[in-house]
Amino acid sequence: MSKINGRFLDVNDPFPEFSVKLATGKTLSLPHGKGEGYGVILFYRGAW
Repeated sequence: MSKINGRFLDVNDPFPEFSVKLATGKTLSLPHGKGEGYGVILFYRGAW
Protein backbone atom coordinates (compact mmCIF):
# COMPACT_ATOMS: atom_id res chain seq x y z
CA MET A 1 0.00 0.00 0.00
CA SER A 2 1.12 3.58 -0.65
CA LYS A 3 1.28 6.14 2.11
CA ILE A 4 0.04 9.62 1.22
CA ASN A 5 -0.39 12.52 3.67
CA GLY A 6 0.34 10.27 6.62
CA ARG A 7 -2.22 7.62 5.80
CA PHE A 8 -2.18 4.51 3.67
CA LEU A 9 -4.28 4.11 0.54
CA ASP A 10 -6.46 1.04 0.57
CA VAL A 11 -8.73 -0.72 -1.91
CA ASN A 12 -11.38 1.65 -3.35
CA ASP A 13 -9.75 4.78 -1.87
CA PRO A 14 -9.76 7.68 -4.33
CA PHE A 15 -6.35 8.65 -5.66
CA PRO A 16 -5.27 11.99 -4.13
CA GLU A 17 -4.98 15.00 -6.43
CA PHE A 18 -1.49 16.33 -7.16
CA SER A 19 0.67 17.61 -10.01
CA VAL A 20 4.03 16.42 -11.28
CA LYS A 21 6.42 18.12 -13.68
CA LEU A 22 7.37 15.88 -16.61
CA ALA A 23 10.79 15.67 -18.27
CA THR A 24 9.30 17.56 -21.24
CA GLY A 25 8.60 20.56 -18.99
CA LYS A 26 4.84 20.02 -19.06
CA THR A 27 2.79 19.45 -15.91
CA LEU A 28 0.58 16.41 -15.42
CA SER A 29 -2.28 16.72 -12.93
CA LEU A 30 -3.34 13.44 -11.39
CA PRO A 31 -5.74 11.72 -11.34
CA HIS A 32 -7.60 13.90 -13.90
CA GLY A 33 -4.81 14.01 -16.50
CA LYS A 34 -4.58 10.26 -17.03
CA GLY A 35 -7.87 9.73 -18.83
CA GLU A 36 -10.53 7.11 -18.15
CA GLY A 37 -10.14 3.62 -16.77
CA TYR A 38 -7.28 2.02 -14.88
CA GLY A 39 -3.71 3.20 -14.90
CA VAL A 40 -0.29 2.57 -13.43
CA ILE A 41 1.88 5.39 -12.13
CA LEU A 42 5.62 4.78 -11.90
CA PHE A 43 8.03 7.27 -10.35
CA TYR A 44 11.62 6.79 -11.46
CA ARG A 45 14.22 8.79 -9.57
CA GLY A 46 16.79 8.45 -12.34
CA ALA A 47 19.99 8.41 -10.30
CA TRP A 48 20.83 7.41 -6.77
